[in-house]
Amino acid sequence: MLMTKNTDTITEKPAIHIVGMGCSEFQIAAYMEHRPDMPGMAELVQLQPAIPGEIHCIGQACGNGWRKVFNVYAKLLYALDPTCFDYAKCADSWQRFRDQFLLQAGSQTALLFSPPVLDLNRAASRYHIIMGRTYAKKLIHQGLLNAPLTWLDHEFAVNQEHRLVVCPYFDYRQLSNLKIERLAAILAGFTQTNSASYQSK
Repeated sequence: MLMTKNTDTITEKPAIHIVGMGCSEFQIAAYMEHRPDMPGMAELVQLQPAIPGEIHCIGQACGNGWRKVFNVYAKLLYALDPTCFDYAKCADSWQRFRDQFLLQAGSQTALLFSPPVLDLNRAASRYHIIMGRTYAKKLIHQGLLNAPLTWLDHEFAVNQEHRLVVCPYFDYRQLSNLKIERLAAILAGFTQTNSASYQSK
C-alpha cells in the first residue's frame, strides 16, 4: 500500500500476476508459452513451488519433451559460473540438482508461463530467460514485452538493463551443450560492465 503525499488517499498498486512453478524469491526465471498437460496446471493462477518428485511425475505424464525441458534447465544452472551463482554448490551433479532443488521452495529458480515482469526496483537481481525466438516475438507483438532486444544472431538476444536473454527452446537439439555454455556465459556477463561474453566463440 502506498500513501500519496499531501492527501489521505491510499492508492494500492495493482497485483503483479506471476504464474508458474518455482520459488517466490527466484533469482533466475525461464519463460515458456505452454504448460504441462496434466491436472491442476491449466487452472494454475499463481507461482507455486514444485514438491519433491513433481518434476519426475510431469516428465512421466507429459512425455520426453518435458523431461528435456527440466534436464536442460538443470544442466544450465549447474553450468553457471559458481563465482556468480550458487546452484552447482547445492548438489554433486545436475541430475541431483534437478531432483532435489529445481523449482522447489528455496531454490531461487522458476519456470513461468506468464510474461516477464521487468521491474528494476523490485527485481534488480533477477535474470530472465525467454525460451525461443518465436515466443519472444509473440510477446513483443502482443505488447507484453517492451524491453528493447539486441539480437546477437538468429537465436540469441539480450537486454542488459533487465538481465534478459532470448535463447533457443530448452531441448537437446535446439539448445545443445555448446549453446548451454554460451547461455551460461551470457548470464554471467550480465554481472559485468562489458558485453564481451555475449559474442559467439
